[in-house]
Amino acid sequence: MKRPDFMALALAEAKAAAARGEVPVGAVLASGNKVVASAGNRTREMNDPTAHAEMLVIREASQKLSAERLTDLDLYVTLEPCTMCAGAISFARIRRLYYGAADEKGGAVVNGVRFFASPTCHHTPDIYPGIAESDAATLLKEFFQARREP
Repeated sequence: MKRPDFMALALAEAKAAAARGEVPVGAVLASGNKVVASAGNRTREMNDPTAHAEMLVIREASQKLSAERLTDLDLYVTLEPCTMCAGAISFARIRRLYYGAADEKGGAVVNGVRFFASPTCHHTPDIYPGIAESDAATLLKEFFQARREP
C-alpha cells in the first residue's frame, strides 16, 4: 500500500482555510498510513486565537484516542509552528514534526524562541523542516498579497 502524502493533505487544509478567509495553514496528524486528524486554521471562524491548525488536530486526536499523549503520531503542518503550538506539540509528546515554510516572524522551531532547544522543554520531537516548502510559502504569499491589493 502506498503511503499517503500527508503534507499534500495539509496543503489542501491550508487552501480550504484560505477559502474561508483564514490564514492558510493546514495540519495533519498521522499514525502509520492513517490520518488521525486534519484541520486548517479557524481563528476567525471560531473567534478563538488558539484555533491554529496544529492546536485543532491535537485536540481532535486526543479526543479520538482518549489520550493526552500522542507519542506514536507524526504532525505535518504547512508553516513552522509558533510558540503556543510548539508548547502543545511538546506536551502532547508528538513523535515527529514535519513542516513546510519557515516563519521568520512568528515561528518558534528554528526561528524566534527556538522552543524545542529550551532547557525547560519537556519533549522534543524529531524535526523535519522544508517539506513542500515552496508550495506552502507560495500559498501564504499569495494570500497576504491578495489582502493588500485594493
